[in-house]
Amino acid sequence: MNAEKKALLSLMSVSGIGSRLIKNLISYAGSAENVLALHTNKLLKIPGIGPKAASKLRSNELKEETDKVIDTARATDTFITSYLDKSYPYRLKQIPDAPPIIFSKGIWPVNDKRPTLAIIGTRNATDNGKKLTEEIIENLAPLNPIILSGLAYGIDITAHKAALKNNLSTYAVLGSGIDVIYPAAHKNTAIEMLNKGGIITEQLFGAKPDAFNFPARNRIIAGMADLVVVVEAAKKGGALITAELANSYDREVAAFPGRIHDTYSEGCNKLIKYNKAHLIESADDILRLMNWEMDNQQNIKKKVLNLSELDEKEREVVHTLLQHDKELSIDLLSIKCQINLNQLASTLLNLEFKGIIKSLPGKRYKVV
Repeated sequence: MNAEKKALLSLMSVSGIGSRLIKNLISYAGSAENVLALHTNKLLKIPGIGPKAASKLRSNELKEETDKVIDTARATDTFITSYLDKSYPYRLKQIPDAPPIIFSKGIWPVNDKRPTLAIIGTRNATDNGKKLTEEIIENLAPLNPIILSGLAYGIDITAHKAALKNNLSTYAVLGSGIDVIYPAAHKNTAIEMLNKGGIITEQLFGAKPDAFNFPARNRIIAGMADLVVVVEAAKKGGALITAELANSYDREVAAFPGRIHDTYSEGCNKLIKYNKAHLIESADDILRLMNWEMDNQQNIKKKVLNLSELDEKEREVVHTLLQHDKELSIDLLSIKCQINLNQLASTLLNLEFKGIIKSLPGKRYKVV
């Protein structure tokens, strides 16, 4: 991990410093590394930085905590991706409050341009809501979309399971640490998802699913999607927050209408009534709304690197190559990955055999 990315991770580890403040700090200092080098009196002049945060930023304890996060990620096959990395989700990068760092497990979509739908709704889904969710995903399956949701009870877990049933990639965005699956009842589904998609969070290891984490989680769901589909929702709740965020990010929002006296249709009807969501009744409505065509399926499929099948050294090499727009020499790779040349040569050869990287003249390499 390079020094700037490590510095970003350190900034994220300080309580009270969120995405927007991190960007302000970097704008002030020029880089995350420069922020950590600022003297306490300069830090205290920055709006949002109090004595406690300034002290933490200058402490040796912060460096130790950051090293521990990196070690835990390596030990648990967790990817740490920063917005400086080429592999950072390009849709998410477009939003103004994109998380500087995200943690993920599973298959990471590299520059994946497939249609991406967030399918969300109430935790207290009706049988009809669950059926609608299953039908919409089954009918869109030939499009090979990515399905996003939040792993919660109700519509969320129904969407994830329907995606798996139809052999689609599905990702859950958590409001807890990557090692804290919530609700615990959905742990087996989350594990199954790692083979076709994955789990994502901006929270540090061990973070509990506190209520204030979920609105922040919802912005990631909205930011990663081309379209947010609200299946069922009460007049207040997380699904409406996600829909509002999606609108603010200029993402399309669609909702299924329901009977006016049904509690879990009130939110959908409200979105439609105030022109904050398109009324949809079927998968065909989604295709027309988004101008997606089934017969273009092969054109919209993009290569997804199944990094979960690689060993630790192979993953490190691939991530390092993805963070650069051009090929790297074996010597530079050895320095950046901290792998000796003999081991690196063997690792590069294995990656070539797997069709993931390509060797170039002058002992240079790039991702295929």
